[in-house]
Amino acid sequence: MNSMQEANSERHYILLVIAIVIGLVGVYLRFADFRHASAVANVIMAIGAGVALKAVFNIID
Repeated sequence: MNSMQEANSERHYILLVIAIVIGLVGVYLRFADFRHASAVANVIMAIGAGVALKAVFNIID
């Protein structure tokens, strides 16, 4: 497959949308009112950032 077609593959953008949703869950959890909400939100946001970086590097590659 051509590298341009591979970069425009639909699966990369689905993965980016999933990463954005995970990040938004982390942001909204910051406002939750339970004991370790901030720590849990940081972990979820880090996972979202990792997924987003994976998708971006797959597009670049």
